Amino acid sequence: MGIFHLLLVLSTLSCTLVTGFVLTFSIVVMPGFSKLNDRDFIRSFQVTDGVIQRRQPIFLFVWLSSFLSVFSLMLWALTNNEFAEVWLVLVSGALYLLGVQGLTVTVHLPLNRRMQKLNVIELDPQTLHTERVYFEARWNFYNNVRTLLAFLSSITLLGVTALH
Repeated sequence: MGIFHLLLVLSTLSCTLVTGFVLTFSIVVMPGFSKLNDRDFIRSFQVTDGVIQRRQPIFLFVWLSSFLSVFSLMLWALTNNEFAEVWLVLVSGALYLLGVQGLTVTVHLPLNRRMQKLNVIELDPQTLHTERVYFEARWNFYNNVRTLLAFLSSITLLGVTALH
C-alpha cells in the first residue's frame, strides 16, 4: 500500500467517524436536549460539551487525525497528481476542511464557549431563555450544514477509494 492509499484510507475512515459524530448531534443529542426546559437544556449541553473540552482522548484522536489525514492527502494530491481523481480529493478535502473543521472553529467553538460560561444557578428564567434561543438556533443550523458537508466529503472519499 502506497502513501496515497494509506492517506486515502485514513482520511476516509476518520472523516466518516466525524460525520457520524456530528450526525448523532443532529438527529439524537440536540433533539433530545430540545425537550428540556431552558435551565436543563443549557446544563445538559454544558456537561456533554465538557467531556469534549476536557480532551476526551478518543474524540481528540479521531477529530485531529481527520484534519491531519485530509490535509496530508490534499498536499499529496497537489504534488503527485498522477491520477485522474485528484480533483475529487481536492474537492472532498476542501468540503471537509472548510465545511466541517472551519465551521467548528468559527461557529461551534465560540458558541460552546459562550454556553460554558453561563452559570445556570445564578441566571433568571428570562436570561436563560434568551441564551438558549440565541445558542440553539445557530448551533443546530450550522451543525446541520456541517453534517451535510461531512457526509458529502465522506461519500466522495469513499468513491475515490472504490476507484482504487
